[in-house]
Amino acid sequence: MSCATTAAFDLVSCLKRHSTATAINHVPLPKPFVRCRFSYSSSSASFSVGPLYSSPANNQSRCFDGSRSFYCSALKSQPSASLGVQTTPPSEEERVVVLVIGGGGREHALCYALQRSPSCDAVFCAPGNAGISNSGNATCISDLDILDSAAVISFCRKWGVGLVVVGPEAPLVSGLVNDLVKAGIPTFGPSAEAAALEGSKNFMKNLCNKYGIPTAKYKTFTDPSTAKQYIQEQGAPIVIKADGLAAGKGVVVAMTVEEAYEAVDSMLVKGTFGSAGCRVIVEECLEGEEVSFFALVDGENALPLESAQDHKRVGDGDTGPNTGGMGAYSPAPILTEELQSLVMKSIILPTVKGMAEEGCKFVGVLYAGLMIEKKSGLPKLIEYNVRFGDPECQVLMVRLESDLAQVLLAACRGELSGVSLSWSPGSAMVVVMASKGYPGAYEKGTVIRNLEDAQHVAPCVQIFHAGTTQDSEGNFIAVGGRVLGVTAKGRDLEEARDRAYQAVDEINWHGGFCRRDIGWRALPHKQFATKG
Repeated sequence: MSCATTAAFDLVSCLKRHSTATAINHVPLPKPFVRCRFSYSSSSASFSVGPLYSSPANNQSRCFDGSRSFYCSALKSQPSASLGVQTTPPSEEERVVVLVIGGGGREHALCYALQRSPSCDAVFCAPGNAGISNSGNATCISDLDILDSAAVISFCRKWGVGLVVVGPEAPLVSGLVNDLVKAGIPTFGPSAEAAALEGSKNFMKNLCNKYGIPTAKYKTFTDPSTAKQYIQEQGAPIVIKADGLAAGKGVVVAMTVEEAYEAVDSMLVKGTFGSAGCRVIVEECLEGEEVSFFALVDGENALPLESAQDHKRVGDGDTGPNTGGMGAYSPAPILTEELQSLVMKSIILPTVKGMAEEGCKFVGVLYAGLMIEKKSGLPKLIEYNVRFGDPECQVLMVRLESDLAQVLLAACRGELSGVSLSWSPGSAMVVVMASKGYPGAYEKGTVIRNLEDAQHVAPCVQIFHAGTTQDSEGNFIAVGGRVLGVTAKGRDLEEARDRAYQAVDEINWHGGFCRRDIGWRALPHKQFATKG
């Protein structure tokens, strides 16, 4: 059997050499046979080679078992190499192989969007996770050390990677982008110096102070006694933040002075967050509604994304401790066009200009956590993240209709001024399913069942994996705190919400839980489900 002008390849014999438990990512496909769709049975196999840009229509296992179809995501063949698929791919010089760094729900969503990008030849994800691998959205490279710049550079050169997208904050702060850019590899994400916007809250606050960016009143402390004295003067409620990276858990909204004292002792005396908590920021507690604002930045220009709203507290009604995020929806009705314009003028653009003037131009995504103040109706900056938010990324990526690979390349090249984005109409919502006990100690190793049925229970449902692996029998196993992002689109927010919870209720996972009121601010009169 041959494909276009390249050598023959006996697909059936190749498949027969693999057991039914062998993952698709380990198929030894020769380079001409890539981004293929196979149908395999014990006696025959058929395939087509060509640009399959859309996600699979179903969520079948991408392992060899009987006659199921599966998808692979290695390097694509020549554009003319196709059997049974008539498409016109982008010109050769526009096409790109992408490596996504990370292995959470955010990275799964990025892989999903990149796989749908017409100019994207292939998507790798390091280290990835079981859900990403089985979805066919990317080829996971689980043994690539993402904190080892030399190893990442070597992989990129070996596989012709033309764009690296860094998802999590740790490799950004450690300087992975610096090394990749120095090696001549286009990389979407800020340098280590620019990543200080997230890596140090004190740096961010000082930048706001210097360039007139509206934010909460604050002071920074390294001594617990002086911090407590300031707290006593200010009263409660008050916010205590660890200066460095603390996996989204270094913020305490103290409702009493005593609770604030405990937070200070936890960070400065007990060292709960290690070096990240050796300096604390004590700031006023703003009252209002939180909203997430994202903008792509190329060093000089900023391009706003659609709005989204997160739910940080672990419990219904915004109760309990803060988390990395228990759900989100897009668009966020509170962020009107007028407010978006104000955010760009008063917060995002001054930040971009200020970073350039400080000698560390920002390239990547600015994720501004904002508070729309109740008393003034105006936005104030709570914090910056320097990567796509999780779970906001999930709702943004299912709504994005533009070629994500080309948009991110434009940012790397300083060419965002000529870019516009296209979004699907309607709304999207993601409901995070977490291991019981999260954000505290939680049990690992519980089995998650019925995911395939859940993804098909309603239209426009995508289940993004964060903390999952697979056992020897192919069952999905929960190994993290936040484990799944059950995402759905709808004509409006109510329909998106109904579809998301319909899928959640189809999942059989006794070791997990979720909030039942995601979207409650935008749907105040909706009767929310109470099923556990």
